[in-house]
Amino acid sequence: MEVIFLGTGSAMATPQRMQAGYLVKSDTDALLIDCGSGVLHRLAGTDTGYQGVNKVILTHHHSDHVSDLVPLIKARWLAGETTLSIIGPKGTKALVSSLFDVYAYLEERVTLRIREVGPHQFSAGKFDIAAHRTQHSMNCLAYRVASIESPSGPEVVFSGDTEASDSLTRFADDATVLVHDCSFPDSVDVSGHPTPTTLGKALQGISVGRVYLTHLYPHTEENHRQMREQITTHYTGMIKFARDGLRLSLSDT
Repeated sequence: MEVIFLGTGSAMATPQRMQAGYLVKSDTDALLIDCGSGVLHRLAGTDTGYQGVNKVILTHHHSDHVSDLVPLIKARWLAGETTLSIIGPKGTKALVSSLFDVYAYLEERVTLRIREVGPHQFSAGKFDIAAHRTQHSMNCLAYRVASIESPSGPEVVFSGDTEASDSLTRFADDATVLVHDCSFPDSVDVSGHPTPTTLGKALQGISVGRVYLTHLYPHTEENHRQMREQITTHYTGMIKFARDGLRLSLSDT
């Protein structure tokens, strides 16, 4: 299984980081998790391309996680791909319906399969997925993803947007990779997202191959070293900052 970080940024744009988006690939299938602004362009630079993605899973419905959804649908239609599965938390059907109120001409040209999920296990194509509710300002799900083709193989957890919590880090225990929101340094007073110290405390006592920090606001860019030190005061595992274009072969992690 491979993970490609398409967008590791936030609602505040920077030249280096697109908004949230992650491509997960198994031997024969591909899955896009979140589809924020710029993700379509990053996806076009992969071997999979937007033509090769027929499943999108949304963690939640904030604009920096869904704003390239309509551009993705249109690009796929122009490329001759007229079907797409969209999976997400409660409200996903209403979200897509409202988008087609604006772009009604697309509704007659594509077939969308919309599926709402909660904090339970389900499958999507060649992937087994478990969902866990997070602590955010709207309904949001974290996802633990494994390939059906490798039942004892690697697993990757995507936190979505969330405050640091023991329940979420327990959900990620023993995963090969945890991709976790770390939006701001400790100096920013924030709710709905973690800071390095709160994340480090929540990670205590769990075992994860690597933790990749993502959803990085501009406030973090000059503070990576300090943020890592604040996390490792409490958690001694491997911590890395994600970047757009990073590719992980999970079998090698």
